[in-house]
Order: sequence, then structure tokens, then C-alpha cells
Amino acid sequence: MRAPDENKIKAGDTLLSVENVSLSFGGVKAIRGVSFDIKKGEIRAIIGPNGAGKTSMLNVINGFYHPQEGQITFKGVKRAKMRPHVAATGGIARTFQNVALFKSMNTLDNIMAGRSLKMHRSFFWQLFRYGPAEREEIEHRRVVEEIIDFLEIQHIRRVPVGKLPYGLQKRVELGRALAMEPELLLLDEPMAGMNLEEKEDMCRYIIDVNNHYGTTIALIEHDMGVVMDLANRVVVLDYGQKIADGTPDEVKANQAVIDAYLGVAH
Repeated sequence: MRAPDENKIKAGDTLLSVENVSLSFGGVKAIRGVSFDIKKGEIRAIIGPNGAGKTSMLNVINGFYHPQEGQITFKGVKRAKMRPHVAATGGIARTFQNVALFKSMNTLDNIMAGRSLKMHRSFFWQLFRYGPAEREEIEHRRVVEEIIDFLEIQHIRRVPVGKLPYGLQKRVELGRALAMEPELLLLDEPMAGMNLEEKEDMCRYIIDVNNHYGTTIALIEHDMGVVMDLANRVVVLDYGQKIADGTPDEVKANQAVIDAYLGVAH
């Protein structure tokens, strides 16, 4: 479903807003009345200590969880809950805290999986890979090859991803998300488990994705150095509640953030 004014959303306009969202699992309140927005073209960081509700918030945004209260507005359309297929077809893609790839498939085929929503030929044509389906696949492979070049992973294009080191698996997962051509890319701890060199590479690719493709990015990250370098704005959660929202410098100086996230007492 497309918003009537979708084409009018330009850099700096609100692409997605979270309004008074609450999410509970039984008696456990994962998110408590949280509101914030994401502007088109920005890199928006969501930070907080473990158990703060960060991943739950991403799951609400892409429709995996449905909140008991509040609403999501994406490209001008308000929804009490976002359904996963609506999020995907509408332009929201994500990566996961734990790499979620097809380990026995190679890099090229994993990234091609991200093009499935873009393929429109019937199962009959795709089964025989003939005529229109063959031409469609050639076009999608061209897009995937461009992503492989962009992420500098040409040397592993035919390697099963289960045999790749962790940092390269993360890059392949980023490539699969980019294959969906998202307007909003959700990254759940993209640097988790990486060494310093791998983190520097991933930071560079995130910035390049934002600049080259114009993709709006929301990311969860624990490395405060990474957050301060990448993010235009930061929202901070603690025990499911929003405790700060602003520029990296504003958040870094906020005493509530210092106490809750950085572990420094008054």
C-alpha cells in the first residue's frame, strides 16, 4: 500500500514515526509508550543497555511484533500494526543481530534471495527459466552483481557463506538487504562480534550506502564510538522507556544516559 503523498517525501522529511508504542509479553513490558521519528536520508541510532527494548522496537517497525498500544506512520500512512509483507514491499529491509543467511548457498544466491519481492513472473516461467523469466533473472542478476562490486566481495561471490568468516557474512547479509532496494534499512547490531578492522569496514559501507543509494538507516549499536561517528541523531531506551533523544553530542552529555548506559554514577 503506497501513501498518496509518497513522492513528496524528500530529504529531511519524516519517513517513519513511532507514536506512543507499547509492547508487552505477558507481564513483561518490553516497550513503554515510546515515540520518536526517522527523517528521510538520515542515519538514526537506537541505543541502550541490554534488555532496553531496542530489538523489540525494530521488530515492531518491520511488523514482526504487533504493539498493544500506539501506531506506526510510514510514508504518511498510519497503521496500528505493521505487517511484515507490507513493510517489505513498502521499502523496509533489515539485518539481524545473529546472521540469518542460507549457509549452504553461495554469496551470489544469498543476495539474489533479496530480489524475490522484485520478481513478477509466474512460477511456471521461473520453473523452466525460459523466455520472460530468463530475461527477468538476467536483469536481477545484474543488480546483484552491482551490489557485489559495491561491497567489494567479488572474490567470494561463489563461496558458500557458511565457509566465510563472520565479518564477510555480515557484509553478505547487508548485500541481501540492499537487494530489496529499501527506503529504510534497519540494522540490528551490524558490528557485533567484529574486530576493529571489520568494524571500520562496516562503518564505511554504512556511510556509503547512505550517501550512494540515499538509503535512510536506523541502527542498533553498542559501540558508542561507532554511534558518535555514524549517527545524525540518537534515541536512547532504558527498560523499554525513552530517556533521551537528540544529536550524538546532546545524548553523550545527558546525565540519564550516562547513568543508564555508560554506567557512571552521579
